[in-house]
Amino acid sequence: MAYASGYFKTDYAMELRLIETRWQKVSAAVLVLALGVFPLISPQVAIGIANQVFIAIVGAAALMLLTGYAGQISLGHAGLLAAGALTTGVLFKELGATFWVTLPASAVVGGLLGLVFGLPSLRLKGLYLAITTLALHFVVAFVGGEYETRRGFSTGILISPPAIGGFALQEQQHWYYVLLAIAVAAMLFCINLLRTRTGRALMAIRDHDIVAESLGIPVRRYKLLIFVVSSTMTSVAGCLLAYYRGFVSIEAFSLYLTIDYVAMVIIGGLGSMLGAVLGALFVITFPYVIEGLLRVLPIPAGIANEMFAINYAAFGLVMILFLVFEPLGLVGIWRRVRNYFLLWPYRQTAVGGGGG
Repeated sequence: MAYASGYFKTDYAMELRLIETRWQKVSAAVLVLALGVFPLISPQVAIGIANQVFIAIVGAAALMLLTGYAGQISLGHAGLLAAGALTTGVLFKELGATFWVTLPASAVVGGLLGLVFGLPSLRLKGLYLAITTLALHFVVAFVGGEYETRRGFSTGILISPPAIGGFALQEQQHWYYVLLAIAVAAMLFCINLLRTRTGRALMAIRDHDIVAESLGIPVRRYKLLIFVVSSTMTSVAGCLLAYYRGFVSIEAFSLYLTIDYVAMVIIGGLGSMLGAVLGALFVITFPYVIEGLLRVLPIPAGIANEMFAINYAAFGLVMILFLVFEPLGLVGIWRRVRNYFLLWPYRQTAVGGGGG
């Protein structure tokens, strides 16, 4: 990747580096330090929000792989999160399974669902594929609702905190470091996957699958593979969400949750893993920002009580504004800001463009 400052890669070894320049090394060190110190100086509310962001990053990165890089539309994300959470709840409640059993079991269930519901992607595209993946949500919701009703868990399945290395995760600070490590691992996995032959094949399929197939890329195999990988990651995020909340209820995995994750990849910026992170951060913190504004601004109590409606109305407005005025999302804004400081005090002009 060439930067606005004139930095170019000149050999394959440079292409494989995750951290390329001295400035990036310094920035990464500062970021690691800030993330490490954050739970030590922040209130519990802020740590709880950060934990939600880390879980959302895993799910958003999975959807970004599928939609942003492979071009496969999916509206079944909430169903996959529910599948991972329900698998965790059922295994814990019925068999007393530990974290080290429920986590891989959730991943396997997610992979199988991705395999089954990824098969239509071999023949369907666009809206037809989206409707097919939407069926996944209703299937999982029906199965989960039937289980909760028949077993008498109408208020949800309670789950005890997981134990990792004999240490129970009960405090927000403890969860923070574990979820941070998992989010970083998920991002590194996605970034490295995209740097392989598989990642290049997925982007070729996204741009034009017929041309990709004419070049010898096994399009059907890669479409099915990315559905399985994305579904596996999403179910793992559902497992983590179940443990973090301490209970599982199918009502928590509505279509609104799918909309949230679609918004993460759109607002963050399609086709960018940084966009998945920024989108998750924006969507998770947005309701808290709106709630804070309602407390500060002189708004009638009757309106302030309609918090849910106000959140989604404002959320919909923000999505429209991004689609109309900033289709590249938060990543596009970040790149312009970065290039401004890299080029300062000079102005950035188009290649071959005039001065001014």
